[in-house]
Amino acid sequence: MKSAPISAKERIVTIDIIRGFALLGIFLVNMPAFHSPVFLETHPEYTGLDYWLDLFLQLFVQTKFYTMFSFLFGLGFYIFMSRAEQKGLKIRRLFSRRLFFLLLFGGAHLILLWFGDILLTYALTGFLLLLFYKRKTKTILIWALSLLFLFHALVSIQFFLPEDILKEAEAEHKLQSQLAEYVDVYQHAQYTDLVSYRFKEEVIQVLQTQPIAMITVLAMFLFGLYAGKIGIFQPDTTQHSIINRIWRVSLILSIPLVILLALFKLSVIDLGIYKETAVYLFTSLSGLTLCFFYISSLILLLRKKNWQKLLRPIGYTGQMALTNYLSQTFISLFIFLGLNFYGEVSLLTGTFICIIIYLFQVVFSYIWMKNFKFGPFEWLWRSLTYGYFQSMKKEVNHQNNIV
Repeated sequence: MKSAPISAKERIVTIDIIRGFALLGIFLVNMPAFHSPVFLETHPEYTGLDYWLDLFLQLFVQTKFYTMFSFLFGLGFYIFMSRAEQKGLKIRRLFSRRLFFLLLFGGAHLILLWFGDILLTYALTGFLLLLFYKRKTKTILIWALSLLFLFHALVSIQFFLPEDILKEAEAEHKLQSQLAEYVDVYQHAQYTDLVSYRFKEEVIQVLQTQPIAMITVLAMFLFGLYAGKIGIFQPDTTQHSIINRIWRVSLILSIPLVILLALFKLSVIDLGIYKETAVYLFTSLSGLTLCFFYISSLILLLRKKNWQKLLRPIGYTGQMALTNYLSQTFISLFIFLGLNFYGEVSLLTGTFICIIIYLFQVVFSYIWMKNFKFGPFEWLWRSLTYGYFQSMKKEVNHQNNIV
């Protein structure tokens, strides 16, 4: 039997809309890395409006949306595998091909363009996800919670390190930063020289951190797989009580976590050398709870037809998420490197540019998906996965209704 991707009629609009929102949140977090040397200057000293904008992003955006995107990847894994299984396809081989080509996309994105790539991590972690497809829902949930506990336990170990060790590590990091050289290369180097410099200074370090990054990514993948298995996103789902419970619990947990994060960030609670560890820990914890709060809130909103109609354009953006994610890199690098604005843009200006680009993507995605079945990179990925070129153009019947 010839394998084929799911049709437009099988697509769950709620998932596309949530993915579209996740794309905006990820772009807001990524934008400073496009226009400023945050790879080395991990804790820049903001002033004025930038200071308060940074605080807002830390409290309500940072780690809140990549976790959402990871959750949706796990959910998409379940949808892909279950539908391929229903068609009698070799599901593990097919999904492995899908991951292999995602790995190539991610590797090219990381090495040739930008250090903040997430596709490589998703592809590597996706192979581990294959081990859980046939597992019971209880087992999947236990593994997800255990992985999150492990990650945050590893982060918390830093609280037990002597201050002298932390100060020495921080001083060594600052000594090795070479911020001026880094900025100069980004501003003036030729492309091939930039790629070579980035490989030594960025790519190798990113690859070394993959095992740690994969812990939380796999946990969120498993939560998405769990949600798929119990049918939360099915149009006729009976899991309304679970969704309402997730909304209430995630809200209740998020409030104290966000408040504590703000107190640490503003140094109202002074932890000295341990401040950054506390900020990182509570950013991650609040990222998990707010992720589930945002997702459940959108699910509840989208039960209403008016909200479905209002937010549907964002769904088109999420429907071609890979294309939009990669195009965010292309557009941002053109603006900040091609037009020589790197290191010259404030956080506020960068955020404004980010929102303008995203709105352009919403409009472009709406127009594109009215005429085509897939986004450009989605088409390429699917064609490579299934081993033949997919039909791209939408067909129109005699009554001018798009099929």
